[in-house]
Amino acid sequence: MKFAYRFSYYLVGLVLGCFFVALVFSGKDTRCNYFPNARVLNDIRTKPFEYSEEASKVLAEGWIDTTDIKRSLEFGDVDFDKSDTEFGKNVKLYVIEGKTAQNIEIILTVKNRADKAILENIIKK
Repeated sequence: MKFAYRFSYYLVGLVLGCFFVALVFSGKDTRCNYFPNARVLNDIRTKPFEYSEEASKVLAEGWIDTTDIKRSLEFGDVDFDKSDTEFGKNVKLYVIEGKTAQNIEIILTVKNRADKAILENIIKK
């Protein structure tokens, strides 16, 4: 079989394969969270989110607001050394480092349960 025929078969298969892959993934809200930091932050963002009394008091001070917290939960870094992520626990405690819109470094302490996530504390670094 000539090279031109083999190449044309290859291109037809490639185009059909790309079409089917695009068809499968186009209607879904798929995310590729391969790293642990991205997985944890995505898991916390997709659950119902609540604020503890202590976190609500810090939010009432005015130097931070909920958009800063949402931004930190999207772009922040999880400190796994300070977090309590023991396997088999019902509640896992994550320490997330982020920044506010005014570029103030903050540390969020979030309890992650199976059904919801609770912001326990906000600390200015």
